[in-house]
Amino acid sequence: MISLTSPVETRAHRWPAGLKLGALCLASTGLFMVQDIPILGAAAVAVLALYAAPGPAFLRAGLRSLRVVLPFVVVLLAWHAISGDMWMGLLITLRMVTLIALANLVTMTTGLEDMVDLVRRLTAPLRRLGLPTGVLEIAIPLVIRFTPVLVARAETLAEAWRARSRRRPGWRLILPLTLQALDDADHVGEALRARGGALGPQQQE
Repeated sequence: MISLTSPVETRAHRWPAGLKLGALCLASTGLFMVQDIPILGAAAVAVLALYAAPGPAFLRAGLRSLRVVLPFVVVLLAWHAISGDMWMGLLITLRMVTLIALANLVTMTTGLEDMVDLVRRLTAPLRRLGLPTGVLEIAIPLVIRFTPVLVARAETLAEAWRARSRRRPGWRLILPLTLQALDDADHVGEALRARGGALGPQQQE
C-alpha cells in the first residue's frame, strides 16, 4: 500500500491540516453557490495554476491521479448532450472536477499522520461521550492508502485484457477487481485482528 501524499515538497506541506481542510470546505461551499460557467472555468484554471506552481513533477503527479475522473466527465457530458441541457452538464462537470482537484491537492500536501491526528482531535468530544472513534481513525487512512492501489490494479487488469483482446474491457473488469479488493480487505482484516482489532488495544480496555 502507498500514500497519496506527494513526495515533491511544497509550501502547503508545512501548513496545518485543519487549515487546509477548512479552506477546502469554504471553497466547496463557494463553488456550489456559483451558477456561472465562466466563473467556474476561472476557478478550474486557478486550481490548475496551484498544481503547476510547485513544478512540472508535481503537476504531472496531480494530473495523473485525476485520470480516474475522466470516465465520469464523459458520462456526464454525454448524458446532458443527449438530454439537450449541455449548459447544466458543463456546470456540473466544471464544479465536480474543480472540487475533486482541490480535495486531491489537500491530500497530496497533507501527510497521513497529520490527517489521522486531525480526525482524532475532531472526534475527541465523541470519545468523552463514550463513543468509539478508533474505527473512523483507521478507516480514513485505509481509504487513502487503498485508493491508488485499486487504481493501479484496474490499470493492470486493463493492460492484461488489451494484450489478449482488441475489444474494450469495460464492465468485464468489475468482477476480478472486486475479488482482488475483497482479498486485500481480508488480509488487512487479519492484520488488524492480529494487532488487537480496529479499536486497538488501548480503546478495547
